[in-house]
Amino acid sequence: MKQEEYFYLGKITRLHGYNGKVILFLDVDDPKKYIELNIIFIQIDGIKIPFFIESSSLKGSKLVVKLQDVNNVEQAEKLVNQPVFLPLSVLPPLTGNKFYFHEVVGFNVTDKQYGLLGTIADVLDYPNQTLFSVFFKGKEVLIPVNDDVILNVDRTTKNININVPDGLIDMYLNE
Repeated sequence: MKQEEYFYLGKITRLHGYNGKVILFLDVDDPKKYIELNIIFIQIDGIKIPFFIESSSLKGSKLVVKLQDVNNVEQAEKLVNQPVFLPLSVLPPLTGNKFYFHEVVGFNVTDKQYGLLGTIADVLDYPNQTLFSVFFKGKEVLIPVNDDVILNVDRTTKNININVPDGLIDMYLNE
């Protein structure tokens, strides 16, 4: 599989006990959706290696995981601080105005007032705000991703209709 066919699930943060169990921090909106995993891909030296899960239990956003063939502290220590991925194919499909960030890169963005702004070049996920990066009239415009701004997500036409706050686009054009 290619890099773009995976999504970042989280990171092995530490050991759990002495029998090879590890703590996997889940960097996701709903950790409960990942309790039934039977395989994860741990990136080691740039290569995603599949590991089968023997057992797991959820504690908040942390998954205590026992991996097949990882039976002691020495084996488990090699996995600590390694990123964990899953194939995009395991993501449940979203509908309506909900979307995965990787899904909308390349979608057109149409504003109620300005019309077609351009395509989403990137989705910037900052701690307090997620933003679409769109180039409009040669300038990068950062558009807040929230329910007040996004009117409609049309997966068929690959278009997102928005209504940006007054003055936001002008602020970028008048720089």
